[in-house]
Amino acid sequence: MLLASHRDHLAALAARDRLRTLAPRRGVDFSSNDYLALAAAPRLRAAATAALERGVALGSGGSRLLRGNDPEHEALEAEGARFFGSAAALFFGSGYAANTALFAALPQAGDLLVYDSLVHASAHDGMRLGRAETVATPHNDADAVDTTVAAWRARGGTGTPWIAVESLYSMDGDRAPLADLAAVAERHDAMLVIDEAHATGVWGERGRGLADTLDGRENVITLKTFGKALGCEGALVCCSRLVRDFLVARARPFIFSTAPAPLAAAVARAALAMLADEPERRERLHALIAHASARLGPLGATVTWTQVMPLLVGDDRAALDLAVAVQRAGFDVRAIRPPTVPAGSARLRLSLTLHVGTADIDALAVAVAEARR
Repeated sequence: MLLASHRDHLAALAARDRLRTLAPRRGVDFSSNDYLALAAAPRLRAAATAALERGVALGSGGSRLLRGNDPEHEALEAEGARFFGSAAALFFGSGYAANTALFAALPQAGDLLVYDSLVHASAHDGMRLGRAETVATPHNDADAVDTTVAAWRARGGTGTPWIAVESLYSMDGDRAPLADLAAVAERHDAMLVIDEAHATGVWGERGRGLADTLDGRENVITLKTFGKALGCEGALVCCSRLVRDFLVARARPFIFSTAPAPLAAAVARAALAMLADEPERRERLHALIAHASARLGPLGATVTWTQVMPLLVGDDRAALDLAVAVQRAGFDVRAIRPPTVPAGSARLRLSLTLHVGTADIDALAVAVAEARR
């Protein structure tokens, strides 16, 4: 039978309660990454309309190295570098594409790439395309990173060590020990790559992310995404001019992809302006985080003091059943299962956004309590 192995694979996933399917948006939003509720913000709509009226194109027409390099791309990169405090920036169509490019192109043969065990799938895919030796370390363990690099040096490693982490982990909601990791990088003359996908817009001075005090260092590369708290799409790699030039010359996901839409770059610039002009959005979200911690923590949700609060269940089927019960009560909450999270740690990922208020959080707490009974 044609594609029989594919059918069998899907059937096996379904039997283990791990088959992924698409579901429509339904209920009060406790699952999106639109943390600051910018995706449908009137100001971003107006920015898109204004950009179209001044002639900004919907499509780029080619890769950046051909005719696809638009003034809007360059304006975003210049403004993004200034906003985040880096020497240079490079725009990608998504955070996934940017991470794949970073880890495939930058670490070289003879280098060592040490990555946090919970780092994003896009980093793993980039590492598979790369040439460096890779080693996973326990989650958020800076001492383990230090020990791993030191042992590699003792065995004769002479290349560049690379350290790959997220500043705020998307499924656990916890923060990386960035100051400790930066010290490890300095001690070993290593490069530190920080994915700020879930911190950009929400944390740091003016929403610049949890790594805002590290941006601009020659040995630090940060990824700032626009598709989550900033409500649009694309991602900026913030880095030194040398790293930017190397990515333009050698990163295949950049070289061989059609450039992002110039309109997307124009809207992303408007989102950066909103971060600077509307700090009250972050303040409101931080207040919701405090309220949710008090209401959902006693029900078993992990109090992370961030906008992501996992409610660990363990068993895949039990997590699905709990999610369905909460969804029936009117809340858009999704079950997260392996391989997205480690085996035995299926959970509900409770995401806090400005689409909800304290009354919604209180009602969710009631629904979760009733479903767990």
